[in-house]
Amino acid sequence: MSHETSVPGARAVPVGPPVPFDPDVAAVLAALRDSVPRTTLDALPALREQGSEMAQLVTADQLRRAGAFEVQERTVPGPAGAPDVPLLVCVPTGTTGPLPVLFYIHGGGMVAGDNRVGLPELQELTGYEAAIVSVDYRLAPEHPHPAPVEDCYAGLVWTAENTADLGIDPDRILVAGSSAGGGLAAATALLARDRGGPALVGQMLMCPMLDDRNDTPSSVQMAGLGIWDRGENEVGWTALLGAACGGPDVSPYAAPARATDLSNLPPAYIDVGSAETFRDEDVAYATRIWQAGGIAELHVWPGGCHSFEAVAPHAAISVASQRARTAWLRRTLSY
Repeated sequence: MSHETSVPGARAVPVGPPVPFDPDVAAVLAALRDSVPRTTLDALPALREQGSEMAQLVTADQLRRAGAFEVQERTVPGPAGAPDVPLLVCVPTGTTGPLPVLFYIHGGGMVAGDNRVGLPELQELTGYEAAIVSVDYRLAPEHPHPAPVEDCYAGLVWTAENTADLGIDPDRILVAGSSAGGGLAAATALLARDRGGPALVGQMLMCPMLDDRNDTPSSVQMAGLGIWDRGENEVGWTALLGAACGGPDVSPYAAPARATDLSNLPPAYIDVGSAETFRDEDVAYATRIWQAGGIAELHVWPGGCHSFEAVAPHAAISVASQRARTAWLRRTLSY
């Protein structure tokens, strides 16, 4: 039986009980319950240290994949008046002709992570047939909006302006991101459209963080469950936006769900779990792209928690989601 949600600030729509997790995902979540701390501003230093230790395990040697990739660290001009932006560039070796490229933006709730997060998995998605440029943007709350998205855009502009040097095809640049990085990827695509910036062949938005209002039915339905619930989402958005969070004047380049015009965007791939906070805002974003006459491929994976493919990589839905992502990349980038 459904009930009217009474959570302050939430949309007054019928919300039933939580969507059950996929059994394989549920088993991993149960094992992780006491070992994965909740994201709070007070816990942020410890969370960042833990994340840094994990990221350091992703070495340049690992990213080279026994010589399959050439790996470079580049520092490129940042936004006007801001620091330079670090990029990690991974280019497949033994290939001929200009390569397609994924300009990749890491996750971390706007408050954590660096440009190594998720990179090995992305290499697997490409089948070693596309270059990857991963951006290390400034993090909130020390660097609130617009610092993160402007860093991402500056890195994208540099990539597009240096395609010949990198061996990249200027006609096959795609922006990609996961979680907070998915939201930043969507915002970067909006900036590229509105500023007449680099032409993008696509945008891959993996469980993207799009809506600072944090009041969708799924955010209420899954509160306190899984990974990155409504409370943690509030922490991330407040770190990025401060007192403006949830108010009337939030920029679409901070929260892409606020955009009133989703026309003339590159084709989008959007995926999300059915049992996570971001489900409804991600479905709504795909729907609004279609309503604006655009192209979007949407996957809602039954029983998936946030980032379920990383939590339970061997679950059937994880294997299926990775195959769907790879197939879309191959079609979109023509390789």
